[in-house]
Amino acid sequence: MLIVEVGDLERRSAAIEAALDAGVDAIQLRDARAGGGTLLQAARRLRALTRARGAALLVNDRIDVVRAAAADGVHLPAASFPIPTARTLLGPAAWIGRSTHAPAEAAEAVIAGADYVILGPIFPTPSKARYGAPLGLAAVAATSVTVSIIAIGGVTAARVPELRRAGAAGIAVVREILDAPDPGAAARALVTALAAPLR
Repeated sequence: MLIVEVGDLERRSAAIEAALDAGVDAIQLRDARAGGGTLLQAARRLRALTRARGAALLVNDRIDVVRAAAADGVHLPAASFPIPTARTLLGPAAWIGRSTHAPAEAAEAVIAGADYVILGPIFPTPSKARYGAPLGLAAVAATSVTVSIIAIGGVTAARVPELRRAGAAGIAVVREILDAPDPGAAARALVTALAAPLR
């Protein structure tokens, strides 16, 4: 999952397209500062890009934008809508994910009906440094849920195998692709690491 902001569509649209072409299968639009109209316009542009490549589009927090843009689902921050409320508004086919920061939170999200959980930050990452120490691989291993665990925070291609061995089914990144000198190559490395047989 590649997480993007509205501004990335202007500044780094080539990187987003390169990531999709390399096999990234989900984009999350996350931008708490953007107004509703701006966010909807960005979501519709991303919807066209993801649909053309068979990838999913998720919108962070904004159920109204999910519906208006015909996105695949919503990703709910930890303090956002209750999952059953989102399900009522979006219907049974929508993807509903939840950000979690501990194994117990992940378990609660699944009980409430989440289709997947994002767990993190797993490794140190500048954007989350003010919140304290990262969770580490032990938190992934301690998370026993029946849906996919998506690891976030300091994820690199080199770290993907250990994340998978700990129990992560997928990864979410921002800088690892968008800030890479060659975003397409960075995305391919991540996708390859996720698909490779574990040793």
